[in-house]
Amino acid sequence: MTSPNSQTEELDDKYLRTIFVQGREYQQHSIDKQISFEPVDSDEAERLELQHRVFSRAFDNRLVFPPIPDLRRVLDCGYGTGSWAIDVAEQNPNCEVIGVDIYPDMNPDDTPENLWLQVDDLNRAFTFPSNNFDLVHSRLLAAGINRARWASYIRDIKRVLKPGGWVQIVEIYFNVQSDNGSINEGHALRQWSSQLMRSMEGIKDLRVGTRLKTLLIAAGFTEIDIKMIPLPLSAWPDNPTSRGIGAMNGENITRLLASLSLYPLTQLLHMPQMQYQELISRAEREAGDKSLKAYFPLYVCIGRKPHH
Repeated sequence: MTSPNSQTEELDDKYLRTIFVQGREYQQHSIDKQISFEPVDSDEAERLELQHRVFSRAFDNRLVFPPIPDLRRVLDCGYGTGSWAIDVAEQNPNCEVIGVDIYPDMNPDDTPENLWLQVDDLNRAFTFPSNNFDLVHSRLLAAGINRARWASYIRDIKRVLKPGGWVQIVEIYFNVQSDNGSINEGHALRQWSSQLMRSMEGIKDLRVGTRLKTLLIAAGFTEIDIKMIPLPLSAWPDNPTSRGIGAMNGENITRLLASLSLYPLTQLLHMPQMQYQELISRAEREAGDKSLKAYFPLYVCIGRKPHH
């Protein structure tokens, strides 16, 4: 469906064409244009649903972090399977929620009446009117937004926000860390991280989570707040809540390691299939090793557009 206040183009067949690489399905358009190298098959849709549940647990079931008393219009950038957008639309029936993503076929058929899902490339300038949204939500787009686009992407978000409106950004820094310092360059998890970074160097900024505050300040946002939440890769934390998050995240992580890196490592870095499979197998075992106390830094950042 197309929202009445958007000038997003009608759906083109090019967005629906897919290709298969080593058993996984990818959007042809995204691969050709180097927009995204992540699969778009049912396995990835399942993983994204699981990841949404992990985030819900990590965020104490809060969907919206800024203090917005009356949500009327929300933009979700990179909606994926639509999980977050659907939850917001269902919990705020008087709010118009618009989701934008490059691939249209991962979202469910049954969506709330106040939700519109559109296809567009977030690397292009927004077509939405200025001063339009109470909240713009952006989650895990480091592998989708081009490196050179981030500054203008944040400025676009600010432009379409109403005065006093908020942005909410969530990004994982996929450079694995260890709570007890036990992970070193010999570990497969660290090798996975460094190879993934290298594969997209010059195309994407996988470290953008660490720069969100700087980007928001440069764009003129105020009331900026950023938190780094350690996202455990398995059930190692002593804290019962964090241990529960780690236990739930275990399956997501083992699937994420392969889905995020299969195309970049085997097609961009030309890593031999056997070497790739060995790396993934070792990384999966390490992710489940509670003694390593491994986590990914999860950055949550909010900022407000000034009233004047």
